[in-house]
Amino acid sequence: MDYTTAIDKLRKEKNAIILAHYYQIPEIQDIADYIGDSLGLAQKAAETDADLIVFAGVHFMAETAKILNPNKKVLLPDLEAGCSLAASCPPNDFKKFSKKYPDHIVLSYINCTAGIKELSDVIVTSGNAVQIVESFPKDQKIIFAPDKNLGGYINNLTGRDMLLWDGTCEVHDLLTTEAIIQLKIENPDAKLVAHPECDGPVLELADMVGSTTAMLKYTQNNSSKKFIVASETGILHQMQKNSPKKVFMVVPKDETCNCNDCPYMKMNTMEKLYKCLLDETPEINLPIEVIQRAKKPINKMLNISRKMGLI
Repeated sequence: MDYTTAIDKLRKEKNAIILAHYYQIPEIQDIADYIGDSLGLAQKAAETDADLIVFAGVHFMAETAKILNPNKKVLLPDLEAGCSLAASCPPNDFKKFSKKYPDHIVLSYINCTAGIKELSDVIVTSGNAVQIVESFPKDQKIIFAPDKNLGGYINNLTGRDMLLWDGTCEVHDLLTTEAIIQLKIENPDAKLVAHPECDGPVLELADMVGSTTAMLKYTQNNSSKKFIVASETGILHQMQKNSPKKVFMVVPKDETCNCNDCPYMKMNTMEKLYKCLLDETPEINLPIEVIQRAKKPINKMLNISRKMGLI
């Protein structure tokens, strides 16, 4: 079946928008109306006038779209497409943890469940986290959740001492300095770009650390012809499209595999995307009170980002 044609036909008939993360398979990236990282996708979800939002990503991303569009139908091709980072921070456990520090505000990385978002004061993304943290006074006590690697990176950059929840993304946290050093030895002319969800020692080796969008821009604008990428393999599709004459190598996650795929992101397929649009299911639904509480910290993020000229 020609899923591309079929999906395109259904999208027009139903006034649907397809939002896709950079970690989706190339076919889904190519058919999406918008491809982006967490910040860009949140923005697009907030401003769309489509009747139907199909989120080719993972569960927390579709939840974010529903929070920002409570009156629209939001679909996720596979409800099992979760996130190891989001799962590492159960809301009940985090609520008990944060209650121990009543003088702290809570900043949460957008890669978290709606249950964590509603317990947060401000949401951040890897693209705006440093600037949002810096927008608060130096003496403001902060809890940062759920990614300890991103939180540690921000602490190092800003000189802060944020209290970090002990959560990680399995895709980025598994990458090792040994694998990177070996690639650098074999490719001494290559630049290393890394996502801040990687472990601290990996980030110290990087020539550039940034969000998925920032890494894309860097590889496109930098004069180097070769790049080592410490992130998920899906990003290579856009890097190669933007810079077809450059060479990109993803850091392997172990000794036997040259890939570093997020198993959850790759659960979405063209067939599932087609069936999702056809049947308008699986649908993401959240209690209205959760939506109302979770929307406040997301809107704070968007407002701060606009004031600082980040979006």
